[in-house]
Amino acid sequence: MKTFKVLSGLLSYPTEELIEVAPELLSVLDADRLVPASCRQALDVLIEEIATGDLYDLQERYGLLFDRSKTLALHLFEHVHGESRDRGQAMVDLKAMYENAGLVIEANELPDYVPLFLEFLSIRPLSEARDLLGQTAHIFAALAERLGRRQSTYKAVFDALGVIAADVPRREVVDEILKAPDSDPMDLVALDAAWEEEEVRFGPGAQGQGACGHEGLIAKLRHARRAVNSAPSPQQ
Repeated sequence: MKTFKVLSGLLSYPTEELIEVAPELLSVLDADRLVPASCRQALDVLIEEIATGDLYDLQERYGLLFDRSKTLALHLFEHVHGESRDRGQAMVDLKAMYENAGLVIEANELPDYVPLFLEFLSIRPLSEARDLLGQTAHIFAALAERLGRRQSTYKAVFDALGVIAADVPRREVVDEILKAPDSDPMDLVALDAAWEEEEVRFGPGAQGQGACGHEGLIAKLRHARRAVNSAPSPQQ
């Protein structure tokens, strides 16, 4: 559905083109009627900010949020695998799922980039899209909470995705993701240290073998849940 393309565009780096088409996004959301009324007002505010904002101000705001804060990174596996070697194979699996569905991405694109993931959902049947959203719901819920702490209107996008998703995230899984401390986007030394990690490989020769397709993605995104499930319950 086109709603996913709208949400993808809102999470993309602001450009003149995005500012120009922003008013049209409202009519797309009206036509699809996928985003409930409870989320529309906040989403409309974000769209209006983009439609009427200064390009450089919008880009600066976007960069401070998503480019200079690791805990707000718009990459799914950053919040699931972090620096784990499993991340490379997870990229392979997700890229293969896209290609099996007819979505070919550029060599320099990371498959777990959230706007790209939403582009993929826009070409899938709604039931499948909602199911896949359900598997990422814990990540999006954590991002929504972090954005809410910063009083960012981008929170509206993740709130909308959470409502559309087939499953409600478990609170303990969201809390596990939220344990990572928020960094100061103006502390460049700390920023460099936080982003310094091993190269992520997801092309030919990447380590390991994994299942491709829908079930493979689900297995990768359940990684964050396993630690919670294996922990002793309060009664034990």
